[in-house]
Amino acid sequence: MKLHTKLCDLLGIEYPILQGGMAWVATAELVAAVSEAGGLGIIGSGQAPPEWLQEQIKKVKSLTNKPFGVNVMLMSPYVDQIMQLIVDERVPVVTTGAGNPGKYIPGLKEVGTKVIPVIPSVALAQRMAKAGVDAVIAEGGESGGHVGELATMPLVPQVVDAVNIPVIAAGGIFDGRGLVAALALGAQGVQMGTRFMCATECTIHNNVKEVLIKAKDRDTVVTGRTTGHPVRIVRNKLAKQFEEKERQGAPVEELEKLGVGKLRLAMVEGDVQNGSVMAGQVCAMIKKIEPAADIIQDIVTGAEKVLQRLGGREF
Repeated sequence: MKLHTKLCDLLGIEYPILQGGMAWVATAELVAAVSEAGGLGIIGSGQAPPEWLQEQIKKVKSLTNKPFGVNVMLMSPYVDQIMQLIVDERVPVVTTGAGNPGKYIPGLKEVGTKVIPVIPSVALAQRMAKAGVDAVIAEGGESGGHVGELATMPLVPQVVDAVNIPVIAAGGIFDGRGLVAALALGAQGVQMGTRFMCATECTIHNNVKEVLIKAKDRDTVVTGRTTGHPVRIVRNKLAKQFEEKERQGAPVEELEKLGVGKLRLAMVEGDVQNGSVMAGQVCAMIKKIEPAADIIQDIVTGAEKVLQRLGGREF
């Protein structure tokens, strides 16, 4: 049973699996490994300057000739230069977050770049479809990092019914069971971030990988709800500080200041108590560090087994 959807044809990939473009996490090594294995690796540009991204793109191209993408945070101070660089480098796919990519779409389309925004609601999905994007990533609140209000299971089918472009499901997806569930909801594929954090090729600090492997089902928490920018992280000293300040009614400015630089502190420097360990609820399912190719194969093989079982009505 071949796991091939319209999304695979759209992006030129073997399997309908995207690796989330996580800042400080999704660097060239991981991205190339995922793309080589048949998925779509995506560089997380975060708030990095264009020089850094150019180096990463160059490195990916030296490691694989398969399609790859770049995730662009539209709130980045370098967003205009980043988008121009993506056009110049003819990056095959762009995913976007934290804003509307509308003004960049014509330039990206001109060079054949596929534009796929991450959306947390039906209304935003419809707006993006009207703007001419190629697909949308419907991301539920189970995911790590910045989250919306809706969970993946109710969000995905509503978005599928509301737009006429491919929908990619994200949030709470770990293995083949999650992929099949997403397809059953009408999605054309999945985006996964947290599981790939424990890929051998992922360059984050080993302290973070150890935390994820030890995590239990209730070890993530959403911080910053009062700021209007809620973020899911693994419960630690920083999370407790956030919770305490929010209980005390601390002003938004104070809470936002508390979060500055904390993602890098965890992912690069390895401070898993005072840093922001952004991870989704599926982190409790991670049991080991393994190559990205093995992760992709496990998802695909698992999905095929589930489909065979369902086809045989073995509930």
